[in-house]
Amino acid sequence: MNLFRIDPFQPADGPPPNRLTGFFAWALKGSWPVILLAGTFSVIAGVGEVFAAILLGWVVDAALDSDAATVFSDHTGLLTVSLLFFVVFRPGLLGLSAYSQSILMQPNVMNLVLSRVHRYTLGQSVTFFDDDFAGRIAQKEMQTARALNDVVVEIIHTVLFALASVIGAILLLGTVDWRIAAGLLVWLVGYAFLIRFFMPKVRQRSKARASARAMVTGQVVDTVTNIKTVKLFAHAEHEDRAALEAMGTYRDRFLEFSWVSVSFRFWLMALAGILPVLLVGGALWYWSLGFITAGDIAATGAVSLRLAQMTGWVSFTLMGLYANLGEVEDGMRTLTPAHTLVDAKDAPDLSVEQGEISFDDVGFAYGRDVGGVEGLDLTIKPGEKLGIVGASGAGKSTLVALVLRLYDAERGKVEIDGQNVSTVTQESLRRQIGMVTQETAMFNRSAMDNIRYGRPDASDEEVFEAARKAEAHEFIQSLQDHAGRKGYAAHLGERGVKLSGGQRQRIALARAILKDAPILVLDEATSALDSEVEASIQDALQRVMEGKTVLAIAHRLSTISSMDRIIVLEKGQIVEAGTHDALLEQAGLYARYWDRQSGGFLGADDQQAAE
Repeated sequence: MNLFRIDPFQPADGPPPNRLTGFFAWALKGSWPVILLAGTFSVIAGVGEVFAAILLGWVVDAALDSDAATVFSDHTGLLTVSLLFFVVFRPGLLGLSAYSQSILMQPNVMNLVLSRVHRYTLGQSVTFFDDDFAGRIAQKEMQTARALNDVVVEIIHTVLFALASVIGAILLLGTVDWRIAAGLLVWLVGYAFLIRFFMPKVRQRSKARASARAMVTGQVVDTVTNIKTVKLFAHAEHEDRAALEAMGTYRDRFLEFSWVSVSFRFWLMALAGILPVLLVGGALWYWSLGFITAGDIAATGAVSLRLAQMTGWVSFTLMGLYANLGEVEDGMRTLTPAHTLVDAKDAPDLSVEQGEISFDDVGFAYGRDVGGVEGLDLTIKPGEKLGIVGASGAGKSTLVALVLRLYDAERGKVEIDGQNVSTVTQESLRRQIGMVTQETAMFNRSAMDNIRYGRPDASDEEVFEAARKAEAHEFIQSLQDHAGRKGYAAHLGERGVKLSGGQRQRIALARAILKDAPILVLDEATSALDSEVEASIQDALQRVMEGKTVLAIAHRLSTISSMDRIIVLEKGQIVEAGTHDALLEQAGLYARYWDRQSGGFLGADDQQAAE
């Protein structure tokens, strides 16, 4: 029985191919038994429709061959079979076909494809997401899964059903008169030419329409995501123009698709009108010559009317099918590029016993000639607290990104406890590193979920304790969202917009406390806190850092003055290193930063001096 069930969340085998047929095979692997079962029921149902016409012809001939008074007694068997077919067998067969498609296949195939596409997309490097709209990527995932699912469904529900019906009809009409069957074949050739002419146009223009639609989604989501910035800069009109431009392009692509659709429907209806005239007219002619019976006319008429109706249904379905193929191809173009940052084959998990981090002649410039870091040699001892200082663009964030392996070093190597970070699994590497950033990321989920993200198996009490250490417990208890959820159950809004910057960073700090990783990265971790709040969590921060290797980036130099060692970066290289006091005595770049600070921040003059 399990053979005819689809596990909608089973992993894919490897990366998706960028060819349409290969992509279908990759996306649908594991679902073929159910698809074949649904296809079989659809074919049988199609043949059943032809058999219904045959029964109708037999009943008409039987009625004409009998007296009105004895027709039921003379043909009890035929009438009983007809009754059972139309009342029991045909509804049952159509029901089984509907069950296999709507229950066994459709919901599971949709989720199977979506889960595989989404899982593969999650494996892309941060550069992939930086180079695109978040809304556009999400749109492409949903579009591709929905369109591929619709292609499979329509092939089974319509194409196989129609093919079985047409083949059965040809065989049926062949038994009536071969010349009528030949007339149907001639009509089918004309129908095939019509499909061959229009469908590639439908497919191409559907692809363009899907791409334009995704750009509208991306533009709108980008604006909504940054709505506070839009309002603060009074740029609603600017964003409106950008959205209208994207919508205008989408409208143009939609009209191009619609013109093809209208033309196709006109010629289709004209061709469909010819079929019953051709078949029924031919049947009447051969009946007048005595070649066929009245029952044959009835069967031919039933088949011709059914095929004429089916022509419109099938053709519109084919148009939708080709449109969906275009959307799948459009989605593939966005979603199937090879991962640029991958684990080595059979890469082991990172094992952190001490927490030593070393940079050996590391160079990385984001593929450019300048920027990033250059010739970086640095060893951070186990348990050492390292402060990192430098002007914007000096290489501070690049240094941290290389430790996290968000990028691979272009030269040299980064090691943790002697293990090259490029040779271990990315998941195991990042599990060993806790991080609190200046631009704190929040999910539109509850406060409890956002903190527990640090360690999903943590108990509620462990979450509460982490929040207390981060000075977040009290304000979380006062939260209430639009749905009336309170405290730790309150949702924080997209990207945590319902919280102040300081509140977001305290939740992020609680998340890092709960994670309790042996390596801790603080990237302007207290920059959004006022001095009073910052002072109140300094003790908690010190406790969090105990026994951990710490990398702390700061412009507010007072936050790192007690670090074991401070390095100063300039143009991607270490130009000074030492304790806070030692660097002040050197009267170099760090000392100038310290002297020129206003309110504890590294000002513009400092950056210009550093540059």
